[in-house]
Amino acid sequence: MAASQPDLEITLQRRDGEAYSLDLRFSAPDSEVDRTFAGQAPVRLDGAELRRLAGDAAAYGDYLGGQLLADAAARSFFDQAVAVSQTLGQPLRIRLVIGPSAPELHSRRWETLRLPGAGSPLLTDQTLRFSRYLSSMDWRPVALRPEGELRALVLAADPSDLARFQLSPVDAAAELETARAGLGAMQTDALATRGQATLDNLAQRLGENYDILYIVAHGLLVDGEPWLFLEQPDGTAARVPGSELATRLREAQQRPRLVVLASCQSAGSGEEPAPEADGALAALGPRLAEAGVPAVIAMQGNISVETVGQFMPVLFAELRRNGIIDQAVAAARGAVRERPDWWMPVLFMRLRSGRISYKPGFGDDLQGLRKWPALVNNIKSGRCTPILGPGASEWLFGSRREIAERWAETFGFPMSVSGRESLPQVAQYVAVDQDVYFMRDQLAAYLRQETLRCLGGPASAELQDASLDELISAAGKQYADQHETETYRVLASLPLPIYITTHPGNLLGNALRAAGREPVIEICRWSEELTGLSSIYDREPDYRPTPQRPLVYHLFGRLNEPESVVLTEDDYFDYLIGVTSNNDLIPPVVRRALTDTALLFLGFNLDEWDFRVLFRSIMQREGRNRRGRYAHIAAQIDPEQGRILEPEGARRYLEEYFGDADISIFWGGVSDFAGELAARWKKDA
Repeated sequence: MAASQPDLEITLQRRDGEAYSLDLRFSAPDSEVDRTFAGQAPVRLDGAELRRLAGDAAAYGDYLGGQLLADAAARSFFDQAVAVSQTLGQPLRIRLVIGPSAPELHSRRWETLRLPGAGSPLLTDQTLRFSRYLSSMDWRPVALRPEGELRALVLAADPSDLARFQLSPVDAAAELETARAGLGAMQTDALATRGQATLDNLAQRLGENYDILYIVAHGLLVDGEPWLFLEQPDGTAARVPGSELATRLREAQQRPRLVVLASCQSAGSGEEPAPEADGALAALGPRLAEAGVPAVIAMQGNISVETVGQFMPVLFAELRRNGIIDQAVAAARGAVRERPDWWMPVLFMRLRSGRISYKPGFGDDLQGLRKWPALVNNIKSGRCTPILGPGASEWLFGSRREIAERWAETFGFPMSVSGRESLPQVAQYVAVDQDVYFMRDQLAAYLRQETLRCLGGPASAELQDASLDELISAAGKQYADQHETETYRVLASLPLPIYITTHPGNLLGNALRAAGREPVIEICRWSEELTGLSSIYDREPDYRPTPQRPLVYHLFGRLNEPESVVLTEDDYFDYLIGVTSNNDLIPPVVRRALTDTALLFLGFNLDEWDFRVLFRSIMQREGRNRRGRYAHIAAQIDPEQGRILEPEGARRYLEEYFGDADISIFWGGVSDFAGELAARWKKDA
C-alpha cells in the first residue's frame, strides 16, 4: 500500500573512521513504488569540528547540512522530495535512520540542520516533520488509545543529597506544575514527593497503563552510558543506569506510548548547556526506543525554563488534537524557534505513522453521520448481521498477536521474526513440533490463566476448579457489570435474529441470555470430524431465527468442542476448502444473512487470518451481488500501530473485496463503536 503522506527516509551507516554512507528513500502517497538514492561519495563528519561549533547552533547546523548533502545528486533528490510534498499540499515526514554501526551519530545535533545557502534552520518549518527513526527487537503491537482517554504519569526526582554530586536542587513542585500545565486537561498522576521518585515505584506504576511518562531528573553521561539521578525511599540519590530504566520499561506489560525526558530546567538558562546534563538524556532516548517505547522526546542539554514553558503546552495541545507525535513536535518547535535553545528537544520514534492515539468515528465524518440512520433502520428491520472478531474480547484474553508472541517465546518458534506475531503460524509450529492435542491443551491452559487473572481476588480463588466456559461466563458478567456499554451487552440489546462470531468463547450467548433472550448456539461443521455434532436442525428442521430466539453461529468453532476450533494454518486452509466446496456446511439462513443483509464487522484486523479467510468465504457465497442493494455495510477496524492505520486505506481495501458495495469505516476500538451504537439506538430506535 502506498504511503499515506510523503515520506523521506535518510539512512546513515559507518564506512570507516568519520566517513558514512548515505541512502535516501522517498515514498509518495500516489505511488506504490519508492524512489531511492545511494550516495557514492561518503558523508564526512569531523567530530572535533562539531565540538568546536557546539556553542553556535547556526554554524553547527550549516556544517551538518553542508556535509550531509555535499553530493549535488543527494541535494537534488532531497529538493525533489520537498517539492513533491509542496505540490501535494502535504507535510513531508523526514525520518533519520542511524545504523547500529554508527551509534556516535546520535549525539550530533541534527535538529539544528540547515540546507546549504538557506537563511534559517530547516526543521523550524512546520511542513517538515522530523524524527530520528529507530527499530526495535520488541515486536509487540502498539495498541492505540482514543485521544480523550490519554493518561500521563509525571516523575520529578529531587534527591536530598544532590549537592554531594555537585548538582543543583530540583524544584519538584515547580517541575510538576510545568508538566501539568503542558499536559492540560489530560488525566495526570505524579511521583513528585521526595522519596516517591524511585525506580521500583515507577516500575509498579507502569502497570497502570499510562500513555505518557514525563520524567524530570538530573542526568550524567559516563563513558557513553547515560545515568539518571532518581531517589531512594529515604529521599537520597539513587544513580540509575539508563540500561536499567530501559529494562524496566521493556518488562512492563503495557509500556507508555511516549516518554518525555526533561532535563532540570532550574539549573540552566539554555544559553550554555550544563555539562552534567549535556547529552545524557538524548543518549538515553535510543535505548528506550530500542526497548520498545514507541516515541521518546529527550533534551540534548539543560533546556531553559522559558523554552520548556513554551514548548510543552504546544506539544501536548497538538497531541491531544490529532495524536500524531512528529506533527506535534514540529508545531512545538516552531513555537520556540526564536529561543536560543530551540533545537534541544529531540524526537526518537519507531512509529511509521507517528500516531499514538486516534479519534473514534467514521473516516469520513459527514458520510458517517449520514449512515447512522441507515444502520439503525437495518437493525430495527432485522436486516443487519453482526460479525464479531477477536477484538471484541481482547479485554479478557489479550490480542491474538500477544498470544502468538508468548507462545513463540515459550516454544522456541524458529521461523521469521514477523511470523512470531501470527497465531496460526505459531500454533502450526507447536502442533507439528509437539502434537495437535498438546497445542489445543496449551490454548485452553492459556485462556484459563488469563481468565483467572482477569477475575482476580476472591472470585478467582472460588472458581479455581470451574470449567473454562464457567470461568469465561463469570468474567464476562463481571466486566459487563462494570461497563454499561460493553460490546456483547450492547449487541444483545438489539432485536436481531442472527449473530455470527469467529471467537470460540461463550460471551455472546451469555449476553443474550442475560438480556432475556433464548439463543440457539450452532457451530460450523467445517471438517468431517465435526459432522457428528448435534444440531438444532436435527431436532427442529423448521427452526427459523427470531429476535427472541436468535441464532449464534460460531464460524471458527467453540472451546467446549476443541476439535472445532480453527487455529492453525492447516485449520484455516481446511476450513476454507470445506466451506467453499460444500455449500451446505453453512445453514441456508446464515448464507442468506451473509449475502442479503447489512454486515457489521466488529473487532477485526484486516491482515489477520480470521478476517482474510472469513472474507474469502463470504465472496464465494451465491447471490453475493445482492450486497449492492444495501446502502450501508459498516466495518469497524481495531486501530493498531503498524497495520492499516488510516480509514481511507481500510475503505479501499474493503472495496476490493466487496466490489460495488457501499462501505463506511468506523475508525476506533470495539468499545468505542459499541458506546456510540448504544447511544444512537437509544436515541433513534
